[in-house]
Amino acid sequence: MRVSIREPRSTDAEAHHDAVMRSVEHLSPWNPVEPDVLPELLRRQGAGLRTFLIINDEDGGLVGKCNVANIVLARFRNGALGYDSYVPYNGTGRMTEGLRLVVDRCFAAEPRGLGLHRLEISVQPDNLRSVAMAKRLGFRHEGFSPRMLYINDAWRDHERFAMTAEEWPGV
Repeated sequence: MRVSIREPRSTDAEAHHDAVMRSVEHLSPWNPVEPDVLPELLRRQGAGLRTFLIINDEDGGLVGKCNVANIVLARFRNGALGYDSYVPYNGTGRMTEGLRLVVDRCFAAEPRGLGLHRLEISVQPDNLRSVAMAKRLGFRHEGFSPRMLYINDAWRDHERFAMTAEEWPGV
């Protein structure tokens, strides 16, 4: 592995800002570009939202960010993965490595992991790189949701992918 994952800290705000600004062209077709969102994400961390930074081990650079949102425990034990990769690491395979670590953490039993049973990924159909990522990680296609999320001033269609812990080879 060339990467590691960890929860964000307030001291990551500048590195996150710089990574997002370097990646505006890469991110803007699919997500709002929010270089200063990290302090707000830190305030919102809790039972329903966990954020992980993917760090390049060689130089300490920020490869990407993954949110595990809409976490519901009890009988559902489900969460939704959302992710952004950052220049210059995008397209190098490091984001895939990092997301594998995040999925491992999601499916691992508590207290080391989140103890989830199911994960979902929703991707805009034209975001071919993110669709490929979901498939590369082994998520199965579950369906199409028209006008699912309001992103960049419009309701956007999404393809939905999912996986259960039994399907994940890392657990």
